[in-house]
Amino acid sequence: MTIKDITNYIEELAPLNYAEEFDNVGLLVGNYNSKVSGILVTLDTLEETIDEAIAKKCNLIISFHPIIFSGLKKINGNSYVERVVLKAIKNDIAVYATHTALDNSKNGVSAKICAVLGLQKTKILIPKKGIIKKLTTYVPAKNADALKNSLFLAGAGNIGNYDNCSFTILGEGTYKGNEASNPVLGEKGKLHTEKEIKISVVFESKNEAAILKALKENHPYEEVAYEIVTTENVHQNIGMGMIGELSSEMEEKDFLLYLKKTMKTDCIRHSALIHKKIKKVAVLGGSGSFAISNAKKAGADAYVSADFKYHEFFKAENSILLADIGHYESEQFTKNLLVDYLTKKISNFAVILSEKSTNPIYYI
Repeated sequence: MTIKDITNYIEELAPLNYAEEFDNVGLLVGNYNSKVSGILVTLDTLEETIDEAIAKKCNLIISFHPIIFSGLKKINGNSYVERVVLKAIKNDIAVYATHTALDNSKNGVSAKICAVLGLQKTKILIPKKGIIKKLTTYVPAKNADALKNSLFLAGAGNIGNYDNCSFTILGEGTYKGNEASNPVLGEKGKLHTEKEIKISVVFESKNEAAILKALKENHPYEEVAYEIVTTENVHQNIGMGMIGELSSEMEEKDFLLYLKKTMKTDCIRHSALIHKKIKKVAVLGGSGSFAISNAKKAGADAYVSADFKYHEFFKAENSILLADIGHYESEQFTKNLLVDYLTKKISNFAVILSEKSTNPIYYI
């Protein structure tokens, strides 16, 4: 299998267009056409990760965090990032990162936390905007149904729990082809009026290329008129964080002890206890202080994430229990998620879970 074969599977789970604009995801080092000898899955890519890949004969590292985040002007080994990139290139090891593409996946980082904590009735905490687009085109009435069906097959017309969604309206289109034209209906050089159907369908941005291909291959006209706009709709199944419910409510201290044990953390920083039973829990892997207000608005009794600053704990305002379990600790099960997923997709191929802890923070 090639690297592209593997990354195609990963991008079914975490399409690259799910990533946040600031992020750097995808194949960071290597060539998509290279043959894969083995896959090492890790949370971070460090020099010791490259050494582990070499020892285990893996030439593809699937990492959650991107080793290259901002631009590199030089690669001469003066920083740990440069040394990792140099060692990877020298040993012909490719590095691929998923990061916020997997964060925004319905079955990604936060879903894994929910599964570990045993949360039920889960849903996305912050549905993602800017990911639903709308295609509008115009087609002769007799061709409308066939064109719609081809667009549906390419992934258009899906809204939440509904599919084959569209809007159509009958009207008249006019055109006049020049001498180089070859009109399907009418004659070149003469103004032609045709009864046409205006078709509008929404779609996920990840499907845009396939939908445009279907449009152009199945539209009868020589020149296809269409427009694509990004809608204000949010996607309820794509976005940051999740919220769900414990099977039974817990006292605050019992919940914190359960959280400490289940998430395998040596330290939990939390806001003041508010003497409230914990039932509804919001979670978000990594730095999640930006979502405190979202957790409160969603009615969460507790919000579990990481990297809360001093003043951010005041945002609890005696209405929610904030629990900072540590950045690494909140994302530690992500590599298990990726290994399980890839093993099911390519069961006859070596997908290895990294044995190295890349947590840079220690407690005493």
